[in-house]
Amino acid sequence: MTRIHEAGPAHPPTATVLTVNVGRLMPVEYTDAPSGGTGIDKRPAGGPVRVVAPGRKGEAGSGLVGDTVSDTRHHGGNDQAVYAYAREDLDAWARELGRELPNGVFGENLTTQGIDVTGARIGERWRIGPDLLLEVTSARIPCRTFASWLGVERWVKRFTQAAVPGAYLRVLEPGEIRAGDPVEIVHRPDHEVTVGFAFRAATTERALLPRVLAAGDALHPELRESAHAFTGTLSTTSKN
Repeated sequence: MTRIHEAGPAHPPTATVLTVNVGRLMPVEYTDAPSGGTGIDKRPAGGPVRVVAPGRKGEAGSGLVGDTVSDTRHHGGNDQAVYAYAREDLDAWARELGRELPNGVFGENLTTQGIDVTGARIGERWRIGPDLLLEVTSARIPCRTFASWLGVERWVKRFTQAAVPGAYLRVLEPGEIRAGDPVEIVHRPDHEVTVGFAFRAATTERALLPRVLAAGDALHPELRESAHAFTGTLSTTSKN
C-alpha cells in the first residue's frame, strides 16, 4: 500500500465526516479481554451521536455515547476517545486486498473524506459540526483482535509497514455530530510530528522517539513516556 504523505498543505474546507460509527459488544474467541468480546465491528449510526470526554483510560471507554470499548486496558479513555480513519485510505486497502471495506470496518468512529489523517499533526484541532472540538493525540497501533477481525494473513505486519494508521483524538469541547458534518482544521501546530511520524517512532523507527517530544503536552501520555524512557530523561507527566 502506498504511504500517505505526512505534512501536506492545510486541509480543504470540504473535508467531511462520511459516517459516525458505533459498535456493540460482540463475543469472540480471539480476544483475552475480560469482557470476552470486542466492539471493533462498528456500523454507521442512523442519527446524531453525542461525543464527550469519557474519563481515564482503564476506567472509561469510548467518547461516543452508545459505542462499546470492550477492553479498556488498551483502548478508550480521554486520549483515545475517538478514532478516525480516512475513506481514501480504506479505498486503497480495498484495492490491495481485493475486497470491499465498508465504513467502520477498521473499528473507526469517524470515517472521513477530504482530510489527510496520516498527515495530521499531533495537537492539531478539528472542529466538527457547530460544537465538537477534537485534538489529535496519537496513531492507532494494530493488535491481534484487529487482525483476527479482518482475517487477513500477517495483517499486523502489513498494516505496520504501510504506516497509514488512522488517528486517535481527545475531546476538548463536547458536542453532537452526524454524517455529513464538515471538518475544519482550526489549529495546526508548527512541528514535524504527524500521526505517521508518531506511528513509525512507536513501531519500526524507534530512533525517532526523541523527536516526538516536540509535540509537547498534546502527545499521548504513553508515547511521551516511551520517548522519555528511550532518551533516559525523567517524565513528570501522568497518564489520562
